[in-house]
Amino acid sequence: MPMIDRLIALVDRIRPPERVHAHCDLPCGVYDPAQARIEAESVKAVQEKYQGSDDPVFKGRCIHIKEERADMVKHHLWVLWTDYFKPEHLAKYPELHQLFWDATKAAGAAKKSQDPAQGEQLLGLIADIDKIFWATKQG
Repeated sequence: MPMIDRLIALVDRIRPPERVHAHCDLPCGVYDPAQARIEAESVKAVQEKYQGSDDPVFKGRCIHIKEERADMVKHHLWVLWTDYFKPEHLAKYPELHQLFWDATKAAGAAKKSQDPAQGEQLLGLIADIDKIFWATKQG
């Protein structure tokens, strides 16, 4: 094997693999608002823990984790909105657009808020989406 081929083979073995992120470009058909709800429950729980602590280091960790979870809520909501819901769903449930708008805005607000009441509001909006989602799954 020529030297250049051996060098290329060596580089290929030591090169770190590329990270690829996707929800489902197939689409897989596996959608559930529970993913957003679980992340929103984490947001609210962290907001509560933040309020119950006097430790500035712990509070800083709370903020970091809460911001990550709030971003995940937005991600899961947008996957549902852009990949699952179809025009016929919107025709039957015209409030969907406003509901998703409000929920993603509430997730963004949760990112900035340490108030558990704000986390509870987010959970309520996700519950409304959940009801419509399951109604669409029934037929």
